[in-house]
Amino acid sequence: MFDKDRWKEIIEVLTSNLFRTILTAFGVFWGILILIILLAAGKGLENGIKSDFGDIATNTMFMWTRSTTKPYKGLPKGRNFRFKLEDVTSIRDNFSNLRFVSPRNQLGGFGGANNVIRGINAGAYNVYGDYPEIINQDPMSITAGRFINHSDIKEKRKIAIIGEGVKTGLYKKDEKVIGSYIKIQGVSFLVVGTYKKKSNGGDGEEGQKEIYVPFTSFLQAFNRADNVGWMAITANDGSSISDLKEGIVALVKEKRKVHPKDKRAVGHFDLYEQYNRVESLFGAMRFIAYFVGVLVLLSGIIGVSNIMLIVVKERTKEIGIRRALGEKPWSIKLQILMESIFLTITSGMAGITVGALFIYGINKVLEMNGPVDMFLNPSVSLGVVVSALLILVFSGLLAGFIPAQSAIKTRPIDAIRAE
Repeated sequence: MFDKDRWKEIIEVLTSNLFRTILTAFGVFWGILILIILLAAGKGLENGIKSDFGDIATNTMFMWTRSTTKPYKGLPKGRNFRFKLEDVTSIRDNFSNLRFVSPRNQLGGFGGANNVIRGINAGAYNVYGDYPEIINQDPMSITAGRFINHSDIKEKRKIAIIGEGVKTGLYKKDEKVIGSYIKIQGVSFLVVGTYKKKSNGGDGEEGQKEIYVPFTSFLQAFNRADNVGWMAITANDGSSISDLKEGIVALVKEKRKVHPKDKRAVGHFDLYEQYNRVESLFGAMRFIAYFVGVLVLLSGIIGVSNIMLIVVKERTKEIGIRRALGEKPWSIKLQILMESIFLTITSGMAGITVGALFIYGINKVLEMNGPVDMFLNPSVSLGVVVSALLILVFSGLLAGFIPAQSAIKTRPIDAIRAE
């Protein structure tokens, strides 16, 4: 297989009609290139959309209350109600496969009036009353100090963790933040930490303009009794929050005396369900990319096979002489197969190289010009490249098999007589 003369002959055969060889190779080159570009584009879109989920725990649902639409147990429709702390306890007690059940309260926000003051500076920020577990459901990086702990909850400490956006809005550049005080709706809170969230999508900047305080001190400071505004509920690994959702909603409806068939009273957003839809969408996109790419590649392989048949036809007399001189059929078949594989792999590797350079160029452009909405880091895995190489080897064998069989079927005497 590594005979020098054999390889010299392969090069001579393929370069004897260089223009024809280039046109034939282009089909394989184009098929591999299209496959790589389609997969890279799909991956870039997938990365971009998934980045909007950030680092948030995807096996999570959020649940809140709305007005009722059905009368129940003597209570009228149109009634407003709130979750209570006892509902949180009931959910934890009745569903053992939940990892976190985090009650939350919220006030203020960028759409409201200034609710946070420090000195002469003021701003409108989202303020959350939370338990320590929320950092596992909506991850953030603590850039200084610490986050809420259970001692803060137990002792109802008036402490606050502020985002980098809040820090920029209320403090001077080199001013000390940890240990300072801010006023939230007239109540003083000691700043014990700062955080930064990963910027995703259009609300990345707003994510840095939030303030977290202990849930219990929030209730006390802002007269919320034992009310819960909404909940973030995360299931254990191996359990689906989508499967538990119906039971959780039914439980809180029973606790709050809401009609079981009132579909509007308890609002919820299933992040796990949305994430699975995205996964299914991109699974379908990958299938389409492979399907289209393989079809284009197959057309190129058919072109290689046709050209190899023509080459064999042109060399009929030569093959007859070689067989008359004692060359074995397998040697002639190997020669044809090697020519086909060499042409296929060479053109395919060119396609892979150009595809890699194209992806590199796109990433460089994105790096220089900044991120594009819903498109991030297009790439193709090493496994895809290895698979492409294996496909090329198999395709080369397939493209050369029929011409090789044709080459050894003709009797030597008939081949010598051929014009």
